[in-house]
Amino acid sequence: MAEETKKTKKPAAEKKAAPVKKEAAKKTAKKAAPKKAASAKKTPSGKTVRVTQIGSPIGRKAYQRATLIGLGLNKLHRSKVLEDSPAVRGMIAKVSHLVKVEDVA
Repeated sequence: MAEETKKTKKPAAEKKAAPVKKEAAKKTAKKAAPKKAASAKKTPSGKTVRVTQIGSPIGRKAYQRATLIGLGLNKLHRSKVLEDSPAVRGMIAKVSHLVKVEDVA
């Protein structure tokens, strides 16, 4: 009975590892690339389309919600001017029942 109540030592592998110091973590972390200037916004070249959200993503599949976010839309009646590319056209096709598309010169 006395043997059961004795504390057992944990093997060395089960002991918690010592927390890594912040300084050591900073040295091993990779340096981030310098940020570009905020004034150098990406402007669409060539043809553009205006996409307006007209339908709610509530009750829709997750991929449709994600596609709206990818188009830069998140609330009803908000518009976004996007470059007319095959990728954007494919995204519009996936959620065509939730958006209205207008050509912009």
